[in-house]
Amino acid sequence: MTFTPHGHHLIGGKQVSGEERFRSAPATGDAFEFSAGSPDLVAQACAAADAAFAGFAATSREERARLLDTIADEIDARGAEITEIGCAETGLPEARLQGERGRTTGQLRLFAAHIRDGDYLDRRHDPALPERQPMPRPDLRMMQRPVGPIAVFGASNFPLAFSTAGGDTAAALAAGCPVVVKGHGAHPGTGEVVGDAIVAALAKLDMDAGIFSLVQGGSRAVGEALVTDPRIKAVGFTGSLGGGRALYDLCARRPEPIPFFGELGSVNPMFVLPKAVASRAADLGAGWAASLAMGVGQFCTNPGIAIVIDGPDADAFVAAATEGLRQVAAQPMLTDGMADAYRTGARRVAEGAGVKSLLTSACEGRSAAPYLFEVTAGDWLHNETLSEEVFGSLGLVIRVSDAAEMLQVAQSFKGQLTATLQMDDGDIELARDLLPVLERMAGRVLANGFPTGVEVCDAMVHGGPYPASTNFGATSVGTLSIRRFLRPVCYQNLPEALLPADLTSL
Repeated sequence: MTFTPHGHHLIGGKQVSGEERFRSAPATGDAFEFSAGSPDLVAQACAAADAAFAGFAATSREERARLLDTIADEIDARGAEITEIGCAETGLPEARLQGERGRTTGQLRLFAAHIRDGDYLDRRHDPALPERQPMPRPDLRMMQRPVGPIAVFGASNFPLAFSTAGGDTAAALAAGCPVVVKGHGAHPGTGEVVGDAIVAALAKLDMDAGIFSLVQGGSRAVGEALVTDPRIKAVGFTGSLGGGRALYDLCARRPEPIPFFGELGSVNPMFVLPKAVASRAADLGAGWAASLAMGVGQFCTNPGIAIVIDGPDADAFVAAATEGLRQVAAQPMLTDGMADAYRTGARRVAEGAGVKSLLTSACEGRSAAPYLFEVTAGDWLHNETLSEEVFGSLGLVIRVSDAAEMLQVAQSFKGQLTATLQMDDGDIELARDLLPVLERMAGRVLANGFPTGVEVCDAMVHGGPYPASTNFGATSVGTLSIRRFLRPVCYQNLPEALLPADLTSL
């Protein structure tokens, strides 16, 4: 490797090291030593963020937009280093790292354009009515204001787009909130390079260095210290249900509870309706297999469960899916722990009552290959553990007897990020019956596609009812995600000289 990381934390624009160290565990190449996070380092980063908040919140939308654009430029300038160390740490192919870098810089620039437009402020003005009877009305103006320093947890499966400068960080900075990132131990070198890019952008624009800090991974105490620090006012998290729920509970137990925006897990059910499967069973099965296997199944929108009415068409769908998955070679997962958890989850599914194994994997170590199982609706409805996410390329087919049982299965799902309808024109009536259930279940409902592609845009929702996420009214992808880090403030009868500049034109 031509690039060697410096191995330090980034706190208030400075490289800082603590007493403890850890070594990375790359998929390929050499391991490197990094300074491990600690509660003391977290406190330093939170203090820097808190000191920077008032000044950063007072910046203009144009100043923050320039910051986001400059961060994107600095990341692009380090593209070769990011690809090199990112591929080594995660085992992901170059094309995936390059594509994810484009998504990361793209969403930074998208937020720059979004805040320049100004509509996100939701500005409102009710002019004074001094002559109104029986009581006059005061002058009332309202707009969204930043909430304070934000904690962001880097995700294991997206070393760029959901990590150091990912969507949570972009949204928080766009809102005017300083950010403290807890780096993920699966890709500390990648996080470091991106962190250096943010520090360089702040320096280039002569902005307060406390606006951004990166504390590398450490023990569980590091994350607990971050979410319980009284200077942190909201948290963005992408990760496991267990870890996220523990942090959520800590946020709720604080003397001042704060919002925890956690994206925690989803099986993303796909309903294959009868006319669609009758006309294109092979294509649907092959397409599902490709979506399941994409990125070794390490996407939170991976469509892990397919529901289809039993019969010859279902047989053809399952046969195509089985053949498609059989062609997928073993590939390395992001960490040894994730590979172990994947195989443990596969064993749990295989041991479920009535579960039939269609395709199994004998891979060991960090490598993994697809699994495919099927079960009847009756056995599914009596085994709640089958609805738990297995993070990886594992598929489960639920065979239902008819449309009524398909609806019953749909009603059994907990909150999901996505729900999919594979349908033709002749399926409209059944789809109409399913849609209210899917709307209540998921943050995104799609037809005749696969959910593993998440478009970063204004209309995207990446969130859903618990346990998909901890706040069903929020999204972690798209421009609407900025609202997580804003709150409405009403100004009553304030003189224009005291109003925020964005309100004086109303």
